[in-house]
Amino acid sequence: MAQKRDYYEVLGVDKNATEDQIKKAYRTIAIKYHPDRNPGNKEAEEKFKEAAEAYDVLHDPQKRQQYDQFGFNGPQGGFGGFNATSMNMDDIFSMFGDIFGGRAGFGGFGGSSHRGPQQHRGSDLRLKVRLTLEEISTGVTKKFKVRKDIPCSHCHGTGAEDGSGTEICPTCHGSGVITHTTQSIFGMMQTQGTCPNCNGSGHVIKNKCRQCGGTGVEKGEEVVEIKIPAGVAEGMIINVPGKGNAGHNKGINGDIQVFVEEIEDERFIRDDNDLIYNLLLDFPTAALGGDVEIPTIQGTKLRVKMEPGTQPGKTLRLRGKGLPAVQGYGRGNGDLVVNVSVYVPKTLSREEKEAIERFKHSDHFQGDAATKRSIFQRFKNYFN
Repeated sequence: MAQKRDYYEVLGVDKNATEDQIKKAYRTIAIKYHPDRNPGNKEAEEKFKEAAEAYDVLHDPQKRQQYDQFGFNGPQGGFGGFNATSMNMDDIFSMFGDIFGGRAGFGGFGGSSHRGPQQHRGSDLRLKVRLTLEEISTGVTKKFKVRKDIPCSHCHGTGAEDGSGTEICPTCHGSGVITHTTQSIFGMMQTQGTCPNCNGSGHVIKNKCRQCGGTGVEKGEEVVEIKIPAGVAEGMIINVPGKGNAGHNKGINGDIQVFVEEIEDERFIRDDNDLIYNLLLDFPTAALGGDVEIPTIQGTKLRVKMEPGTQPGKTLRLRGKGLPAVQGYGRGNGDLVVNVSVYVPKTLSREEKEAIERFKHSDHFQGDAATKRSIFQRFKNYFN
C-alpha cells in the first residue's frame, strides 16, 4: 500500500491557504483526473480519490485543525470520513456535488445504492463548446441541435402497445430485486441484486410497442439551450441535468456534459482571471509622455496617461478590468495587466536619421547609471 501524502501537498497549497484557495485547488485537480476524462485510467482514479480525501479534511475547519495538530490519524484515531483506498465514486459525487455543479459534477457517476423498484435512467451526452474571451466575460446562451433518445411517439414513452400497460413482475413480485441464498463455511449467506426480468422496475410490459420494441424511446432530435456562466475556463465541464437521453419506459433523463474550449484571442492573453495586453508604444510618446487608448474585453477603451520617460518593460495594472470569477469559485473580476514595449522603427528617412544623430551623444540619450543597472538586472534575472 502506497504511503499517504501530506494533504496540503496533494492539493498543491500551503498551510496558510484560504478556504477559497483550497476549493479552487481541489476543483482543478478533480477536473484533471476526473474519471469521465480518463476512462479506464486507474492511476487517474486514485489521484482523483486522493484529492477528494484531502479536500474532505482541509475544507472542514475542525478537521483541518485536528489534522494540523495530530496528522493523518486525528485526535481519536481518525476523522470519521473516508480514505482514498476505500472510497466509492458515488460517495464522492454525493458529498462534493457542489464542487462540480450538478448531480455528479461532470456526469456519468450519478447512481445510488438504493434497493427496490427503480426507474430506468437515460445515458449522458457530451458536447463541446468553443468560446471567445468576450463570451466568457459576460456568459452566453448557446443552442445545440442534439441527436438523442426521445420518448417514443407511438406509445408516448410507456413501451406498451395500445395502452395495454404493465403488470407486476412475476420474478421479483414487484420489488425490483431478487435475493440469492447460498451456503458458505460461515452458514447461509444472502445477497440482493437487480431483477433481470424487469431490470429493477418491478413491472413488465404486457404487450410491447411495435415501434420502439418496448423500450419507450426512439431516435430523434432536440434543440437544447445551454446557459454558459461567465468566467468559465478551458477544460471546465458544465453539467446540464435532464437534457441527455430519455430513460426507457418513462424513466429519468440523462444529463449533458458540456466541455469548454477557449478560442485564442488576438489581443489578450489569459492568466486565470487576469488578462494581459501587450502595448506597443511609439518612441515619441514614451519619451514625452501622452495619452494612449487601451482596449478592454468589455468592448470599451480606456484612456491612460503615460508618464514622460516611460521605459520598455513597464507594467500597468487596471483593477477589475479582467474576467469575472465563476460564481461560487471566487469574487469580483480579475485585472487587465498592460505590458509596455517601445517600438523602434526599422527604416528612417534621411531627415529622421539626421535628427536622431544630433541627439545621439546627448547625456539624456545615454541613460543614467540607475537605468543601466536596472536593465542589466532584468537581463541577469532572465538568463538565470
